[in-house]
Amino acid sequence: MFMSNMLELPSELQETTSSIEMGWKAFPLIQYQGNWIIPKVVRAVLACHEHFESLKDDIILSTLPKSGTTWLKALTFTLINRNLYDFENQPLLKTNPHDLVPFLELELYANGQIPDLTCLPSPRLFATHSPYNLLTESMIKSDCRIIYLCRNPKDTFVSLWHFHNKFLPDDVKPVPIEEAFELFYKGISPRGPFWEHVLGYWKASLERPERVLFIKYEELKEDPTFYLRRLAEFLGCPFSEEEERQGIIANIQRLCSFESLTSLGVNKSGNIRIGIETNNFFRRGVVGDWENHLTAEMIERLDQLTLQKFGCFGLVFKES
Repeated sequence: MFMSNMLELPSELQETTSSIEMGWKAFPLIQYQGNWIIPKVVRAVLACHEHFESLKDDIILSTLPKSGTTWLKALTFTLINRNLYDFENQPLLKTNPHDLVPFLELELYANGQIPDLTCLPSPRLFATHSPYNLLTESMIKSDCRIIYLCRNPKDTFVSLWHFHNKFLPDDVKPVPIEEAFELFYKGISPRGPFWEHVLGYWKASLERPERVLFIKYEELKEDPTFYLRRLAEFLGCPFSEEEERQGIIANIQRLCSFESLTSLGVNKSGNIRIGIETNNFFRRGVVGDWENHLTAEMIERLDQLTLQKFGCFGLVFKES
């Protein structure tokens, strides 16, 4: 699906990119400003930087791949639009979350195209996998709100490994987990290095907590009610006492739960707009699946590296 054109790097980018990496097979990567990116996405990142003008009411959802992106899109879309639809007519029942919240670089500015975003209602809701250092200047200066969802590195890696192997042609052997692990450990993964991506948003959330909200997947799973309230407050649309009494928070939780989303026909078949089959976005959605895949040596190495990278910044993860 992706192999035929991934290595066709635009000529105007030859001098700003380096180190083509084929280890992930389905998604060859190049290094751009310290980040590992699919070649054609670099063109979209540049187009976004040149043409996207963020508004102060914009909401930007940022994640690394396989860190709960689909769930965050579902929760945020339903939360901010809760007064527009009753729960029997929620768009989420008929539309995949990725088609409700478009990616800036994977869809809107894909292949360098320039979309017309002026007709979108406020607040505009977008998603990105870009690290903080590749966000556009207008995203930072416009005072839009940025929500970052991250996941512990072991589960992120395992989910990423499963996901990428789904896109290999039938005649190509899956990437062995040992090989994929070494790449991830060295920082070579889509939109990686993992640790630098996470730290960029963590530091921004400490410096600008009113504009950057940092959420951990494990904590969101543990207490979704708390974080739905936190999201609503952060976005300036807190739940009223009447909404609390009506059980609106519980309704949103149920509608956006993994069990609910995977049961919907729209998420079982067909493709999202960017051409990926919808069922590829749902595997297990649990915390701690890494225990079923990683060796003791892998766990120790990844834990030590994570402590080295995050320890002095006070960033820790719950893993089970």
